[in-house]
Amino acid sequence: MLSWTIGQVKITSIVESETPTSPRFMFADVDKNGVIERAAKAPWLLPHFVNDQGYLLQKIQCLVIETGERRIAVDTCIGNDKERSNELWSHLQGPFLDDMAAAGYPPESITHVVCTHLHVDHVGWNTRLVDGAWVPTFPNARYLFVETEHEHWKTTESLFEGDDVFGDSVAPISEAGLADLVEADHRVCDEVSFQPTPGHTPGHISVVIESDGDRAIITGDMTHNPLQIADPDLSTMFDTDSDAARSTRRAVFPGWADGTTLVIGTHFGSPTAGTMHPDGDGYRLQV
Repeated sequence: MLSWTIGQVKITSIVESETPTSPRFMFADVDKNGVIERAAKAPWLLPHFVNDQGYLLQKIQCLVIETGERRIAVDTCIGNDKERSNELWSHLQGPFLDDMAAAGYPPESITHVVCTHLHVDHVGWNTRLVDGAWVPTFPNARYLFVETEHEHWKTTESLFEGDDVFGDSVAPISEAGLADLVEADHRVCDEVSFQPTPGHTPGHISVVIESDGDRAIITGDMTHNPLQIADPDLSTMFDTDSDAARSTRRAVFPGWADGTTLVIGTHFGSPTAGTMHPDGDGYRLQV
C-alpha cells in the first residue's frame, strides 16, 4: 500500500483495481504500436506506466489525505453493486472498504470526501447499497462537489449510456444532507486546496497539498497516463472539451514541473508519483 509524507501530512493510496489497459480504451489515435513508439522517444515511461506490449499500466484508487484533524478521501472509485454498462465494473464485490479499514481509515473516520470530477470511476464508493437503497458510505463526512461540475452532470447523461451515476452515487448524498457545493478554487483547510483544471470535465479540479514547505498535487483525470506528461497535447476520448484539456495541461504543467512538487497521478500505475521536469516540448516524470 503506497503512502507519501508531505510535511506533516500523510497521503495513502487505497487501490480498487490495477490492470493493463488497451490504449484504444482511452485514445482515439494511439494504438499499442503508437504507445511503443512514444515510449521509445520517452523511455522513462517504461516499465512503470506502459509496458513493452503497448498497454497502459493504470489503476483506480482513492487517495486519503490525513492532516491530523481531517481525513479527506479523494475520488471514491467504482464501488460495489452498481449497475454499469462496462461489464468489468458492473456489480463489483470487491474488498475496498476492508482495505480502507486495514489501512487505518474505516468509513466512519473520514471527515471529507472530494471528487476531482463526477465520472463513474471517481464517485462509486460515495454510496453503498443497504437494504435496497443507496446510502452515504462515509456517514460523518462532508462531500465537497464543485458546483459547476455538479450542475453539469445533474442535467447531462452519464459518460456511458445506461449508467445512472448521478442517481446512485451523487444525488443520495444531497438527499442525506451531506453535500456542499463549492467553487473550483475552494480551500478545504490550511494544507489542502483545489486547483481548477477544466477540460476533461467542466468543473474538474486537481488537489493541492502543502505542508512545511513541501507540496504535492493529485492530478485527477486532467492527465490519465504519463503519456500525457510526455505529450501534453494528447487528449482522451472521455474529455468533455479536448481543446480545453490540452490548454489546461499546457497552462499548469510549468508550475508543477519545478523538480520538487510530488505529482500523484490518480490513474498512474505504481509507483504512481514522482517529480516533473521539462523534457523537450513536454515533460518527464522522475520516480
